Amino acid sequence: MTKVAVNYPGKGTFERGIHPPEMKQWAEDKSISVLPTPKELYIPLLQHVGAPAKLLVAPKEQVVYGQVIAEAGGFISAPIHSPVAGVVGRGANITLANGRHVPMVPVVTASDSVGAADGIYEDMLGGEWPLSLLDDFSPEEIVDKIKQAGIVGQGGAAFPTFVKVLKNKDKPVDALVINGCECEPYLTADHRVMLEAPQAVIAGTLLAAKASGAKAIYIAVESNKMDAVEALRPYAQGTAVTLAVVETRYPMGGEKQTVRAVTGRTIPTGGLPLDVGVVVMNVSTTWAVARAVLRGKPLTHRVITVTGRGIAEPKNVLAPVGVPLQELIDFCGGLKADTARIIAGGPMMGFTVGNLKTPVTKGTSGITVMTLDDVHEEETTHCVRCGRCVDVCPLNLIPTKMALAAKNKDWELAKKYHIGACMECGCCAYSCPANIPLVQLIRMGKVQMLKK
Repeated sequence: MTKVAVNYPGKGTFERGIHPPEMKQWAEDKSISVLPTPKELYIPLLQHVGAPAKLLVAPKEQVVYGQVIAEAGGFISAPIHSPVAGVVGRGANITLANGRHVPMVPVVTASDSVGAADGIYEDMLGGEWPLSLLDDFSPEEIVDKIKQAGIVGQGGAAFPTFVKVLKNKDKPVDALVINGCECEPYLTADHRVMLEAPQAVIAGTLLAAKASGAKAIYIAVESNKMDAVEALRPYAQGTAVTLAVVETRYPMGGEKQTVRAVTGRTIPTGGLPLDVGVVVMNVSTTWAVARAVLRGKPLTHRVITVTGRGIAEPKNVLAPVGVPLQELIDFCGGLKADTARIIAGGPMMGFTVGNLKTPVTKGTSGITVMTLDDVHEEETTHCVRCGRCVDVCPLNLIPTKMALAAKNKDWELAKKYHIGACMECGCCAYSCPANIPLVQLIRMGKVQMLKK
């Protein structure tokens, strides 16, 4: 029987962290809905860590669903495929939710493009994903199909997936950890993927393990999602996959925390999972891997949670890359009268959105809509030296020192306190009794340091 919960090397938790209200109730029971095909998409040419993709199409050119419209612009990059059939518009720059200004190409959808009526849910998430077919593909073929499909991590960081699973002779991998924790409050997209496409998740996990050479294979799921564990269990049965139930604790979904909780290994400050022989992938990335390898289809859509008190009908939505956030909000019944803030992602690590033309990217996991009651502001005071931010930092950093250095533009001091290692999880700001915007100061400091 597939192991659950106890027989893996880690202790199922990590030191420090916090336990904010989960707020999953708005969307966790909502099955994935398909967004009607939008009339126009704004497709950014940089949706991942690394170099922007290079545009291959010209204005007024017709494209078909799944066509490559931009090729990878370097080794750490990913091609982009059209999510619809349509006509290419004139390129421009657009601002992403994280504030980056990047080149964009619009695509006006043709009237006969794919959509909800074309069975796109079944093509993306449904049907059979026979594990018996996995033997048909060599590790090299799997890596190539992931690369050609333009898959990047769907957990938020958006690192090109083929680079992660490509074998590195200098840093061999012996463990693969699939992150199904989804510890960010409100968000439920990963949870729904595990419930609705468990066989695809297992298939993608085994393909990623074969490509990377990992022998120990874990899918980490927080203890507040036991229904997902039960959904995955029948398909994990008889495979090398261990379903590792970990403690519900924020930020369990951070790769350093997940690796620690599951394998017991500690990633060094400034290091990567590869430094301790581990590859980490988000669980929603696995079905994209399975679809690319078993069905030969590129990454054009993703599942997004639209949730919070401020949205009329919270949902989990299968939507194309490039769709403006406004269309997702409209599909979910629109905003309530007391809406005060719209966040791309969750409230702990997401970015406040100022323009609803902002497009969905491959790394957009959710939209959280908060009301006036949710975001009431409290007065900021001087640091009271309580040390709570240090007590909760999961990376054992000193947030107040980093934030103060950033505020005073003392970059050498900021480096001394490892500002670059901060994952911006927000535990420090959440716990600060003085309401100091620690994460915002640290984030600003990082940006300013890059400009030096």
